[in-house]
Amino acid sequence: MNKELSIVMPCLNEAETLEFCIKKAQDYFHEYKIDGEVVIADNGSTDGSQAIAIAHGARVVTVSEKGYGSALKGGFENALGTYIIMGDADDSYDFSQLNPFIEKLREGYDVVIGNRFKGGIEKGAMPFLHRYLGNPVLSCIGRVFFNSKIGDFHCGLRGFSAEAYKKMNLTTTGMEFASEMIVKAHLINLKIAEVPTTLKKDGRSRPPHLNTWRDGWRHLRFLLLYSPKWLFLYPGIFLMLFGFICSTCLVSSPIHWKYITFDVQTLLYTMSALFVGFQLVLFYGLTKVFAVTQQLLPKSNRFDTIFKYITLEKGLILGFFLILVGITLTLFAVSFWFQNHFGTLNFRETSRVVIPAAFTIIMGIQIVLFSFFFSILGLKNSIK
Repeated sequence: MNKELSIVMPCLNEAETLEFCIKKAQDYFHEYKIDGEVVIADNGSTDGSQAIAIAHGARVVTVSEKGYGSALKGGFENALGTYIIMGDADDSYDFSQLNPFIEKLREGYDVVIGNRFKGGIEKGAMPFLHRYLGNPVLSCIGRVFFNSKIGDFHCGLRGFSAEAYKKMNLTTTGMEFASEMIVKAHLINLKIAEVPTTLKKDGRSRPPHLNTWRDGWRHLRFLLLYSPKWLFLYPGIFLMLFGFICSTCLVSSPIHWKYITFDVQTLLYTMSALFVGFQLVLFYGLTKVFAVTQQLLPKSNRFDTIFKYITLEKGLILGFFLILVGITLTLFAVSFWFQNHFGTLNFRETSRVVIPAAFTIIMGIQIVLFSFFFSILGLKNSIK
């Protein structure tokens, strides 16, 4: 039988606090006359949490695959509610104060995220590193990478419609599940709201399951992998511009700054920067196509427009042109060698030709290989 609201709590040995959380949720249903259910997504508890949940009228869903995200997904997929609100079973969130979430969902918002920094954090409820470094930094990165306005990317109290959950196609199994939900909601243009919520110190006597550095890295890794522009494209463009400008200056003559001279040795590094930046831009293109064809990222109109102009034929033409330029520069250097009867050459002068020649040939070959691989990746969706 369908319900209006399902409150899903992931559970792994939460016997100390589970009863209080279930009672608060049920009191909320009763006070506001909401047709709801409490779903306990048990992830292998050995402390009797399952029996406590059943004794207090909650429905227990057993999830065998380990992980915070796995437990939540198991609960969501078995929930009967039109709307779903998730929250930890450690008594750090007040399940009797869910009106801001349900009101936004009833208004038509697809996803509603709690913000603990706006609602209030009880002393000792959040570790110092999480409160002043980890959460603010990761939330800031998320806002920049995905043009988001969410201020608390990792609040564990959040709600969404069952329909929105299906659209998000969430796949991660660990703590990064919280970031994935917000990122996917933004990528598929769901309607998102943020409401203040409070966080108090959890009622357990044992340490939380969260691992500061491991789970922090998993959040950061997810944000990077789902934003190839920031991982590959923007750093690549910066390195290419830096390398090109510096190399252009050094090819003509050494650069003198006070008592320091930048010469062909520096040229080798600036050309390397140009090449590495070029590689990052190519990786961006390949990553983008792969992510879209595998439905990891949504396909945008801009994506289709751009890739209409990037074809195998154009890539081959550009690649072979660069190879030809490199060979021409090489022949130019060989002519100097010939004029010197294939003897010892001026290292500085010839390096200004040989280094750009070698890198131009390599970049041309890279473009040819990229064009073939790019076309292979695009075959699935007929990207030409």
